[in-house]
Formats: sequence, C-alpha cells, structure tokens
Amino acid sequence: MQSQTLELRDIHQSVAPGFWPPAVGWWWLAAAIGLLMGLLWWRARRRRRYRQALLQLFDETLARAADNPAKVAAISGLLRRAARRHGNAADTLEGEAWLALLNQDLADAPFTGELAALLQQGGFRPEVDAQQLQALQQVAKRRFLLWMGARP
Repeated sequence: MQSQTLELRDIHQSVAPGFWPPAVGWWWLAAAIGLLMGLLWWRARRRRRYRQALLQLFDETLARAADNPAKVAAISGLLRRAARRHGNAADTLEGEAWLALLNQDLADAPFTGELAALLQQGGFRPEVDAQQLQALQQVAKRRFLLWMGARP
C-alpha cells in the first residue's frame, strides 16, 4: 500500500548540446578541406609560374635574334628543344616527319603550307615577311607550351 503514496517526479531531459564548438570530426574535416584548398592553390601557382617562365624563355630567345630569319631559326630551335621532351629522337626528325610530329594532336594542323615552308626554310632566307613570322610565332608558342607541359 505504500506504493500508492509515493510521488514520482518527471524525468527531465538534459539540454541539447550547442552547435558551437563543433565536434572533433568537424574540426578534422575543416582542416582537411583547408589543406586541400591550399594544395590546389599551390599547384595552380606553380603551374602558372612554370608557364610564365616558359613564355619568358620563348620571348627572350626571340628577342635575342638579330633579324627575322634568325627569329625563325630560334623558333625552330625552341621547338626541337621541346620535342626532346616528347620523344628521344623527336628532335632529329626532318622534312615531312618533323611537320607531322608538329601537327600531331593539334586539331587545326597549323604547320602546313606557308608556315611549314617558313619553318623549314625561313632561317636560310635573306628576308622573312613579318606577318608570316608573327603567325608562325603564335602557332609555335602554342606547340612549345604543349610539349613543355604547360597549357597554352
């Protein structure tokens, strides 16, 4: 009979934990995301600096050339230098094989016609047209960057 006289108290729920400070797992996740973002930023910066160094090398090499035929010869030398990264004997190719290698993986096959003739013979000509040289320079710079592993 004594159970009828007992007064029971209600069960009180404890206060729900606040959202701050977050649990340790959230701290680890934030650190991992921060580390990943830092790594991506570092890689992008490194690639950008590498690309800028390649562009500077290309432009300085052409600036050292005395005249337009010398610039064509410098462009040919830079492309052959970059071709060594493409394959062991790639820089020793000549004629159509060299042009085929230059056009490889390029959708528009720019090293054909006048540009191909200019690249092969322009270094030996007494005069080279400035517009043709400019067109060759743009196409060669794109190929040079691709072979050296940078995006054009």
